[in-house]
Amino acid sequence: MPAFSPDQGSEIFYRDDCFADVWENPEALLMLHGNAESGEAWNGWMPLMGRRFRIIRPDMRGFGRSTPMPINHPWSVDGIIGDFIGLMDHLGIRRFHLIGAKIACPIALRLAARHADRVASLVVVGGLVSGTESLGDRAASWVERIETEGVEGWARWTMDGRLGSAASDAMKEGWAKLMGATALSTQLGFIRSVPGIDVWADLPRIACPSLVITTDGSGLGSVEAVRAWQKTINGSELMVVPGDSYHVAATHPEICAQAALDFISRRAN
Repeated sequence: MPAFSPDQGSEIFYRDDCFADVWENPEALLMLHGNAESGEAWNGWMPLMGRRFRIIRPDMRGFGRSTPMPINHPWSVDGIIGDFIGLMDHLGIRRFHLIGAKIACPIALRLAARHADRVASLVVVGGLVSGTESLGDRAASWVERIETEGVEGWARWTMDGRLGSAASDAMKEGWAKLMGATALSTQLGFIRSVPGIDVWADLPRIACPSLVITTDGSGLGSVEAVRAWQKTINGSELMVVPGDSYHVAATHPEICAQAALDFISRRAN
């Protein structure tokens, strides 16, 4: 798997896939995964999206197969965005569609707001705009659980809310294993930064066609709460999927992927 070095001593691994017909010249799509995940989190979207786009799926700095970060790494949304823009520059991709899930939602929102010339369309799935508003005091309990039970133990503990009541035991265990591969130092350092994330001020600056997808029972915020920030994105659309997971990109990949594909075809072409 290829890697990009944003700075000395760090590598960001990424997947660069396309399953379009050989005579096509597909547009690029950058897909950003959630906390304690990797580009593999998008596997359920690939059969549909891979036929239409050249898909870049990076493992965010510190996560997946990318170089683990020390616990005192100075995490910031702007720093993560810099990594992704650097990667797309490295690949020679000037303009691209953008999809982000969960904690990648505020990252994608700010990227679209501050790099409007780069982003052709935006889809955010099961996300948040303010760490404090969406998580409340949960972040502190998450840190404690990670310190005592490790990343996999913490992930397993959160899985009922993350994937909802309809998820199978096998699915919950599979996601716990996927997330549990995250280095402890990366996760402890990153999770402590999450309450400080707030991109409310960026939302009115987003100019590209934008779709927000949530569930009607998400633990990250009610439909009304999501609509309150979605409406500040000019011309954006909201899609509500029945269910009580907050990781709707994982629990409903086919529905979300088809919605994203339809939206891009209708609004960004």
